[in-house]
Amino acid sequence: MPVPARAALGALPGLAAVAALALCAHDVEEAVQERVDRRSATAAARAADTHTAPKPPIVPRSAWLPQPPPAQPPPRYDDTVVAVFVHHTDSPNAYSCAETPRIIQALHAGQTGARSWDDIGYNFLVDRCGVIYEGRAGGTDRAVTGAHTQGFNHRTTGIAAIGTFTAGVEVPRVMTDAIAALAAWKLGPSGTDPRARVRLVSSNSGSRYAVGTSADLPAVAGHGDGYMTSCPGAALSARLPEIRERAARLQHRPPDPWVRPRITP
Repeated sequence: MPVPARAALGALPGLAAVAALALCAHDVEEAVQERVDRRSATAAARAADTHTAPKPPIVPRSAWLPQPPPAQPPPRYDDTVVAVFVHHTDSPNAYSCAETPRIIQALHAGQTGARSWDDIGYNFLVDRCGVIYEGRAGGTDRAVTGAHTQGFNHRTTGIAAIGTFTAGVEVPRVMTDAIAALAAWKLGPSGTDPRARVRLVSSNSGSRYAVGTSADLPAVAGHGDGYMTSCPGAALSARLPEIRERAARLQHRPPDPWVRPRITP
């Protein structure tokens, strides 16, 4: 039955009220959803930050680089860092930490001179006092491609402990703490647990793995895990489980019930 014009006109205010109410409800719903989305984004950001670690103090290259600095090709970069290789420099242990810049300069001269490398191979070096030095050029915050572990320089960082750490040699606690702090920081952006194992592809058959081979390696590995060498020495290699666990704690990760690291006072 058709609705009289007067009745239809009389109904308009009610319809307008309903429409206004619907618009109000829609606005409220959008506001609530916006708050939910914002909270979700904040929670996601916090989750992403959960397993990052602060950047430790790092002494710049200028502290040891000869002046004027030698000319060299521009640095090369990877997209991220998913593994750390720990080395020792196979040099004397009886040094004063004030001598560290001179020692690194000598290592640089040996690698760029006798070996004809374009720069020092290690991304970082740590002395017996736990002081971290920038090694290879390119920026400490970036994923600089090093020259430290044949076959596995891509997506990795090389950290060298200054000294020789064969069986029975004391490894200073401040040194291993510094290596752990550096590993935790460099692995954080890729979300890598320092206690995990990662898949790396060998780029050189001179490594333990033929070129193109996928290798399952520790995220914090010794040089000998990727190359036929006793580096970083039996004493420092024995400390790697402890370094991994400390690095994981610095990333705010829960304890691994299967890990029983040896804690050295």
